[in-house]
Amino acid sequence: MSEIRIKRIDLTRDYEAHHREYQEAIERVCRETAFSGGKFADTFDREFAEYVGVPYACGVNNGTSALHLAMLALGVGAGDEVIVPANTYIATAWGVSYTGAVPVFVDCTPDTWEIDPERIEAKITPRTKGIIGVHLYGQPFDYAGVSAVAQKHGLFVAEDCAQAHGAKFRGRNVGSLGEMGCFSFYPGKNLYAFGEGGSITCKKESYYRHMTRLKNQGCDIRYYHDEIGYNYRLEGLQGAVLSVSLKYLPQWTRRRQEIGHRYLQEIRNPLITMQVHPDNTEPVFHLFVIQVEERDKFLAYMADAGVECNLHYPVPCHLQKAYAHLEYRKGDCPNAEALAEHCVTLPLFPEMRENEIARVIALCNEYGV
Repeated sequence: MSEIRIKRIDLTRDYEAHHREYQEAIERVCRETAFSGGKFADTFDREFAEYVGVPYACGVNNGTSALHLAMLALGVGAGDEVIVPANTYIATAWGVSYTGAVPVFVDCTPDTWEIDPERIEAKITPRTKGIIGVHLYGQPFDYAGVSAVAQKHGLFVAEDCAQAHGAKFRGRNVGSLGEMGCFSFYPGKNLYAFGEGGSITCKKESYYRHMTRLKNQGCDIRYYHDEIGYNYRLEGLQGAVLSVSLKYLPQWTRRRQEIGHRYLQEIRNPLITMQVHPDNTEPVFHLFVIQVEERDKFLAYMADAGVECNLHYPVPCHLQKAYAHLEYRKGDCPNAEALAEHCVTLPLFPEMRENEIARVIALCNEYGV
């Protein structure tokens, strides 16, 4: 294996470009000792709500907590079921399980790799409370199709936007479509903190106030606990860092889109299958995932050329050991399973250099030749 010369993602380049702004923001928090919640976290909440285009954003400590609080605010609890795509990061399902409810897994489409609206209805039971759609890899799911099924059956639709900051469906920002939008700011996301962070966006004040209480130990007034709560506050340091990064997110998004569209247009190897991006969406290419029949061979080929690739995700949710008690079997979600067996994530991040992009494209086109 050659020395890695092109990383799948390199966060050091962003820090080198903007380290003075980041350091100044951190210094302001330290001088005011506003470390847990507080003015800097609150300021970011207002800025992020405006960016998404909703009245409210509730900052929390990570994206998994965002999913948990969203489910609680939507009234999900023991005995309920929530439909979740089989092809997603496991945290989508955790948000349901933490409430005592059961995630019900649905297959993805064979081309967009997003939740398949046509497969949802067969999974609805009298216990079904709602649907979580995931804008996976930065590609919006078919919100119109999912919403139509939800409305027919009186279900909520929540969005998992952890990989899709700034993506659009029919011209609208993700996070402004459903009842809730759940975001992660984990390092490596399109908008990321210097550690952990998350947010829930919504249009209803009642949801926002409930989640604000829940994340703050169940308090509206300090030391008066109205319900069982959690310590899910967004740290002030992360809020300050995110306020800096948010200024650059439109610029980073444009660059991701430039690189993603170059890959789509210039990688022409018939051995490589790429995700389909419908015309009514604007993806933001958090991850550029491909399918390759002989995955291990391709990974070794790229590694030997000094290019780092990853797997997102090698085991679909319904086949994870943690959910073995739900008794899913291989073959239950064939499209998600095929993707899991053949997925490879290519390098893509805003600071990629032109020669690096060209190198990845050339290697992909030369594979198997």
